[in-house]
This record gives sequence, structure tokens and C-alpha cells, in this order.
Amino acid sequence: MKTRLLLTLGAMALIGCDHHAVETPTTVDAPEARVSIDNFSFSPTNLMVHPGTRVTWTNCDDVPHTVTESVKAFSSSALDTDQTFSRLFDKPGTYSYYCAVHPHMTGKVIVK
Repeated sequence: MKTRLLLTLGAMALIGCDHHAVETPTTVDAPEARVSIDNFSFSPTNLMVHPGTRVTWTNCDDVPHTVTESVKAFSSSALDTDQTFSRLFDKPGTYSYYCAVHPHMTGKVIVK
């Protein structure tokens, strides 16, 4: 009886967990796009844009953050509250980035 109860609880725990959730990229069809840095996250996390789009990140948190591309193709300085960083994306590709101060914060710009 105890074994059956444990198996049932374990199965319920597996059903309730989605460890492979994937966020659909937010698509922007404009020459400019914005990403907010708030509550220790980038929003939208995944952004799809066309070549020639300027993306601007704004730090809305009370602590400094950076926007640092994974292979260091670009990086902002530490952005204080309300400071911004912009970059023009003119070549197709996927640009993964993170906050160098808080590496668990990640995002992606997809240029198509």
C-alpha cells in the first residue's frame, strides 16, 4: 500500500513539472524593438527581428545589469536603473546574451 501511494505521488509530481517549456519568440516587424530588464529577467526573453532592427534594452530593476552576448560580440557596461543599451542587428543569426552580473538571466535575439 505504501509503495503504491509513493508511486502515485511520484507520477503526479512528474505530470505537474514541465522542464522543457519553450518560449515562442516575440516577433517585431519594425525598425526598433525594446527589451525590458525587470525582476532579474529580460522581457521578452526571445525576440525575433528583421535585419536592420535596432534593439534597445532598458534596465527597470533597482540593481545594475549588463547585456553581454555569449561569444562577446557585444556587451554593455553595467546599466543602472532606467539606463539603456542599444545595438543594431544587421546580419541574420541567433544572438544569445546574458547578464554578466547575474548569469542566470538569459535572452536571445533572432535575426531572420
